[in-house]
Amino acid sequence: MIRTAVSADAPAIAALHLRARATYYPDGLPDDGTDWEQVWVETISRPRSHVLVSVREGGLVGLASFRTPDGEPKEVVKLFQFHVSPGLWRRGVGAELHAACVEEWHADGVEQAYLDVHGDNTRAQAFYARQGWTDEGYGDDGGSHLRMRLHLTSRPGE
Repeated sequence: MIRTAVSADAPAIAALHLRARATYYPDGLPDDGTDWEQVWVETISRPRSHVLVSVREGGLVGLASFRTPDGEPKEVVKLFQFHVSPGLWRRGVGAELHAACVEEWHADGVEQAYLDVHGDNTRAQAFYARQGWTDEGYGDDGGSHLRMRLHLTSRPGE
């Protein structure tokens, strides 16, 4: 089941976020002192922010966070976070969650989405490519993140 996150989900979202991100940092996830639980509470409550979660057998197994960044037209969204519990990779959770994002984007009149994916995270890059995202090369953050874009000019099947 995919649903909109609520503030009470923040601890589970933060734990999943950290577990998933740790998989693509060669030396482990850097501890910069960020209170990720508080970050997620704020993200969930931020106006224009959308956080979707995937729940299976009573547990949170996936999350997607997106919004239109300041200065961007309302037809553009950035997918800020997209994570699936590592033990459930390649079992349809990500594809189902991604489809829910695309459905919401279509309903909101979004024409394109973009994201920045860690350069070492080739598994995620391949996932996004299978979903139709295109590689736009490395951004200007020193080359650690690849920019990818998804054009949504029509609904699937149109």
